[in-house]
Amino acid sequence: MSGSSPPVRKPTEQVWLITAPLAMVAVLCTVFLALATESSPGNLIITTALLVAMVAAGTQVLQIVVRRQALEVIATEIPLVLAFYYLPPVTVVALMVLSALVGYLWRRVGVVKVGFNLARTGAAASLGGVVLVGLSGVDGAGPRTWAVLFAAVTVNSVVSLIAVSGVVTLLHGWQAGRELVRRSPVPLIVNSINVVIGLILLLALESTGWSMLLIAVLAVAMVVIYRSYAQFLRQHRMLSSMYELTRAMTEGGREGAVADALLGRIRALMQAEYATLWLPALGRYPEMLLSARVDDRGLLDIAPTPADLREQVRESGVTLAAGRALPKLPAISRDLAGHGVKDVIVVPLRSGKAVIGTLEVVNRLSAGGHFTPEDIPVFETVAAHTAVALENSRLVDRLRHDAYHDTLTKLPNRRRVTEALDEAVKIRAPGEVVALLLFAVDRLREVNESLGRVAGDTVLVQVAARLRSCAPSSALVGRVSGDAFLVTLRLEGANAALDLAARMREQIRAVVIFDGLTLDVDTAVGVAVHPDHGSGSAMLLQRVDLAVRAAKFAPGSVQLFHPALESRSLRRLGLAGDLRRALANGELEVYFQPKVTLRDRRLVGVECLARWEDRTHGAVSPEDFVAVAEYTGQLGRLTEFVLREGLRRSRDWAPGGHPLSVAVNLSPRTLTDQHFPERVRELLEEYGVPPERLTLEIRESGVLDGTDRPIPTLRRLRDLGVRLSVDDFGTGNSSLAHLRRLPVHEVKVDHRFVQGMATDPGDLAIVNAVVTLSQQFGLAVVAEGVESELTLELLQDIGCEYGQGFLFSRPLPYERLEAWFGAQLESGTAAPGEPPRLRVVP
Repeated sequence: MSGSSPPVRKPTEQVWLITAPLAMVAVLCTVFLALATESSPGNLIITTALLVAMVAAGTQVLQIVVRRQALEVIATEIPLVLAFYYLPPVTVVALMVLSALVGYLWRRVGVVKVGFNLARTGAAASLGGVVLVGLSGVDGAGPRTWAVLFAAVTVNSVVSLIAVSGVVTLLHGWQAGRELVRRSPVPLIVNSINVVIGLILLLALESTGWSMLLIAVLAVAMVVIYRSYAQFLRQHRMLSSMYELTRAMTEGGREGAVADALLGRIRALMQAEYATLWLPALGRYPEMLLSARVDDRGLLDIAPTPADLREQVRESGVTLAAGRALPKLPAISRDLAGHGVKDVIVVPLRSGKAVIGTLEVVNRLSAGGHFTPEDIPVFETVAAHTAVALENSRLVDRLRHDAYHDTLTKLPNRRRVTEALDEAVKIRAPGEVVALLLFAVDRLREVNESLGRVAGDTVLVQVAARLRSCAPSSALVGRVSGDAFLVTLRLEGANAALDLAARMREQIRAVVIFDGLTLDVDTAVGVAVHPDHGSGSAMLLQRVDLAVRAAKFAPGSVQLFHPALESRSLRRLGLAGDLRRALANGELEVYFQPKVTLRDRRLVGVECLARWEDRTHGAVSPEDFVAVAEYTGQLGRLTEFVLREGLRRSRDWAPGGHPLSVAVNLSPRTLTDQHFPERVRELLEEYGVPPERLTLEIRESGVLDGTDRPIPTLRRLRDLGVRLSVDDFGTGNSSLAHLRRLPVHEVKVDHRFVQGMATDPGDLAIVNAVVTLSQQFGLAVVAEGVESELTLELLQDIGCEYGQGFLFSRPLPYERLEAWFGAQLESGTAAPGEPPRLRVVP
């Protein structure tokens, strides 16, 4: 039994701490043997034959690698039994040392290791000789001789094991030495078997010289058996390692985890000093270089081979191998020698036809070990499995990434944001809150419907990029719904969150160019903070969503959550079922607000306004139940109900000689219904009302949204003869010039400007401009919210024609309108066919 080791990074001079004592033991024991035994060297023929046998036995090695050290089981015990029987102990020691020297020189072992192994061999053989002499030597071929020879050879094996364990412990620590001792029973059992075989051969030689022929046959058989057994051990070890590799691949997760699981096993399988995985940068995956080294438990980010070697393999897609027992590549071998590499195998990792990286092993463990051509197909098989494992890990990583990220903007999606919020709210930091800023993109649906999804996607991608660029580095930016982006981070308080929301909103406001068109990008921002507005992610997301809905109607388009928003939302939710019942049972009522000429106060029409007094909820504001109707799909029924009531009253007023026009408000969503114009025509015919007596009012934001989406419906309604009016004009971002391309007849100035005319010169200027330009375009102008005589006089001065407001009348139910109508008529003042004139009643 002998030991050898490859070059180590620790100082190999430390080996002399064991080599020197072993050499001293060998010298002293040899001197003792020379003095205690006969001085003749023994029979020359027998000596020569046993030397040849020892050298031949030394070539049949069973190697057990422990880290950098290799425990070698050699069949020298068989000739050693015969040598101790036929030759003097001193001659035996000389033969053992000489045969070891020949073997190590043939394997080109370093000087330090040759010295250690020679000292170890000499000490082990000489101590075995001392045991032999101490037991009074051999006498015949009986059982006593068997015991003496067994004891001498066993001492030789044990001393060799102790010496190798000492070196391993010295260089690699007590754990490595303990591991070597733990593996020692198998080699010792093999050595004992060898001793028994040697004793059998001794008995055969003692019985007859012709047994030499049988021994020669047996020697050949032993060589074959040893080689077969060594091959069996290698195959068994390889199958076990391949099984471990396969299991690690199936259990592997992320790419880095696969490398952790595989590289150490690959290094052990190939008995290499290094196993290195290299994956160049690909897409969102950065370059990765990881190495498993025999002396280190973790992975290193270095490799002993030059980078151009891996690049060469990746570009060529061909395995590269260089070393003593591998194909000669002089230029590469010289370069590798400069890096301390004695042999290397580099294999490309393939994904289909593409090469995604390389896998390499460097320096076969044990000083005399080298990679052989037989190792190349084994390593290529390992590389193929590794490539599959890496591809699977990347696929899992992509699936995991896609599960937590939005595919369009590449931002974290709602699931990822929710998980991050759950983690964030668990950590309490004094003086800080977790702020949620929800940005909702305005008019995205209109962009999608008019210009297509590609335009809408372009807007979303631009908004995502701007949010990432202007958000603080500590913020998490994610897309949580179709048109909503959430920014969450820690701030000092709610006021800081509001300030940040306002700044970010201004920073992301900019135009987006799509196919030569300029699209305005604006957002509304809702703000909520933890712990003030909720304890969990679900509640916080719900409340920031309520805040962003309110922000669409708030000054500055930024709204902090407050409990009233939730109360209103819950109330609307409860209204959904009740509204359906109220429409079915006719519980809604239509009120009428007069529209008059401002110059002479003649009644020209009424605006139809839906009202709902619910038994449970009380008076429900139109804003609430119209919103509920839109979100629950009941808007069509509500609009038809108001239309029917207005047309019916217009028909009833006609026989009295006072036909009045009726105006009905439409939701912008109604203009997306291509069947609506036909339904209006059917209702006009059903009630027998001329189309010019019906005015349909649409809010400015519904008809002037920067797109041509509502124009086809408006044109079809105009072709019916219905009058069209733009309601609440001045509250949006449009200009009067936009009206020129719309088929409308009337403009209604928003009540906020009208009511501010008497006190705010700016409001007066706006109303004046709207009236002047509208008249130039041939449009009628109606002033809403006329509540004072001073406002009436100002409107008359600037030439406004029509008005509505509390100065004339509040919205009234039909019965009260009839009474009011009769009370306001001046008997005899209205000519036949002329609109009725109103008189002021205190």
